[in-house]
Amino acid sequence: MANIGLIIAGGSGNRMHQDIPKQFLTVNERPVIVYTLEAFQKHPEIDAIAVVCIEGWDQVLWAYAKQFNITKLKMVVPGGKNGQDSIRNGVYALEKEYDNNDVVLIHDAIRPMVSPEIISDCIRVTREFGNAITVIPCAEAMMETVDGISSVGSYPRDRLKRTQTPQGFRLGEICDLHRRALEAGITNSVASCTLKIEMGEKVYFSLGSEKNIKLTTVEDIDIFKALLAARRSDWLK
Repeated sequence: MANIGLIIAGGSGNRMHQDIPKQFLTVNERPVIVYTLEAFQKHPEIDAIAVVCIEGWDQVLWAYAKQFNITKLKMVVPGGKNGQDSIRNGVYALEKEYDNNDVVLIHDAIRPMVSPEIISDCIRVTREFGNAITVIPCAEAMMETVDGISSVGSYPRDRLKRTQTPQGFRLGEICDLHRRALEAGITNSVASCTLKIEMGEKVYFSLGSEKNIKLTTVEDIDIFKALLAARRSDWLK
């Protein structure tokens, strides 16, 4: 059974206020997406990589794969009009080439600090339970609000998890989930885990990390640079 990394790079990144999509921004002489691809390329359990790519950037992506020796990249798929659409495009394309029992790890291109341990645990939990959602504990006090500017209630944080990616599934099951979701009129779920919940199904948790950040704002780029510097210093010790 194969393990496939499906990297979602279909977004335009408007919150970053840059002229190019944030997954293609260069940080320390490497595009963000290359850091992400390298994490899956170097992982011994990952057999293949596919990318769902924003329109017009597919040739750039193939060029980066050649430049940075991402030999596991096998497929580039066009993105959709939203996240659910893009993921559906990706898993449907994989379905034509791979077995229903193969594991697909759906991962944000803009989470470049994903660790080998996170990938390994996501594969392990998916193989055991059929799906795996990377999560971390909720450390903050959680306040409920209606108007967005005030609160009169809180929610117990020990009952909450913060989701990340990768999110792992058996390929046949995630394709079937997307087909059933379309039939049910669900077209804009924010993530694979929420789509699963909206369809009334259980999800299982795998290991996440505070370092597995999602690059959404300019401030996140600063944090990413600091994490890269810390990683380099660890290598030099």
